[in-house]
Amino acid sequence: MPRQIDEETHFINVDLDIYSKSDLDPLVTALEDQVDVLYIGRPRRTYEAHLELRYGFKPYNADAMIRRFVALIGALPKAQRKLWDTAKTRDFSIGVGAGLQPFSYEMVLSCEAVEAAAKLNARISFTVYAPEIPNRVVRKSRPSVKSVTKQES
Repeated sequence: MPRQIDEETHFINVDLDIYSKSDLDPLVTALEDQVDVLYIGRPRRTYEAHLELRYGFKPYNADAMIRRFVALIGALPKAQRKLWDTAKTRDFSIGVGAGLQPFSYEMVLSCEAVEAAAKLNARISFTVYAPEIPNRVVRKSRPSVKSVTKQES
């Protein structure tokens, strides 16, 4: 996700990242009306699913998104909830796009959102994306180098 260096630091989104020894297809299928699936599969020995809330979720902030994910997990049928409960890792990953302005950037999560994630045995993590530095190279003119030859006598 290339971003220009002159962009301001800002919240991007919250992804739900799940890693498990069990196939996560049934869990994702139970949530698919409410989420967009970024990836689901088994690249090595661990199954993984990476989800985000459907485009247009309001209000668009990390706190509300975590609480919405928590509500979706809480409403899972028993078999799918067991997949959640037995997963090795459950992360609410907050994406932040870094910029040079403002000088500092603060994101506050409510106690309710943090507690709700903890009750689901989920972690809250942050992923900060650096801005892209343009490849333009400004060339300064150099004085020409004159070759000086020694004249023989």
